[in-house]
Amino acid sequence: GVIGRSWAMLFASGGFQVKLYDIEQQQIRNALENIRKEMKLLEQAGALKGSLSAEEQLSLISGCPNIQEAVEGAMHIQECVPEDLELKKKIFAQLDSIVDDRVILSSSTSCLMPSKLFAGLVHVKQCIVAHPVNPPYYIPLVELVPHPETAPTTVDRTHALMKKIGQCPMRVQKEVAGFVLNRLQYAIISEAWRLVEEGIVSPSDLDLVMSEGLGMRYAFIGPLETMHLNAEGMLSYCDRYSEGMKHVLKTFGPIPEFSRATAEKVNQDMCMKVPDDPEHLAARRQWRDECLMRLAKLKSQVQPQ
Repeated sequence: GVIGRSWAMLFASGGFQVKLYDIEQQQIRNALENIRKEMKLLEQAGALKGSLSAEEQLSLISGCPNIQEAVEGAMHIQECVPEDLELKKKIFAQLDSIVDDRVILSSSTSCLMPSKLFAGLVHVKQCIVAHPVNPPYYIPLVELVPHPETAPTTVDRTHALMKKIGQCPMRVQKEVAGFVLNRLQYAIISEAWRLVEEGIVSPSDLDLVMSEGLGMRYAFIGPLETMHLNAEGMLSYCDRYSEGMKHVLKTFGPIPEFSRATAEKVNQDMCMKVPDDPEHLAARRQWRDECLMRLAKLKSQVQPQ
């Protein structure tokens, strides 16, 4: 899928040899074809990652019809199958029986807990979640989430690898449902839904609050640094605003049911901007990715190295 293809491109951008494996051979052929097209377009746009040319990177990526052959000699295995616990467990059990004591076994899961995902594996110390953000090629964050028995060296090696391929890894100290990114994202979605459902703001205006407001600064600094800068430091901010924040937070409602009625209302507003047919959605995603590519270029110019 998209995540697996992105990982392949990212690893190749770092000069690593990449082998793609899937039980469906057509999936491998489709992936290789899509990767070739995307890399050529990125090169034309001056947005190809790494120091190698598109052809040089493409020469590092190949398909493999046999899982044992695919993982032979590997230093890192990145699983990217659908978000199905039993399916992922089956794959990691299969890998557990054929890998050595050096390779890292990593999952791209966005919400499955490592303690459930890697339970009972012989090589559990080598297991970790490396959760990317969609689309990974343009958004560099990777959440590293260890199993309680994951070796510190596994976390360190994965962190170093992610840095090597130009991603921005962060360490989740212990597992929690949704990890960090989705917990923050769901908190925003939850309050956004309540505000729309209660008739306080329209769906389109709600999105403006993020795209033309919070998102502008969150593209460069996070909520904690925002607090720090919006007063004379964090202690000053808490002294000034904590009572007001607590007052507002107490007015937040329960978790929304995400009812059909509100969903239809939101969908109607969204479709006025982007009709929900495949053609319009694909075009809007392409526009989004182009914006992210330009933002990434800007961030690389203004952020201290």
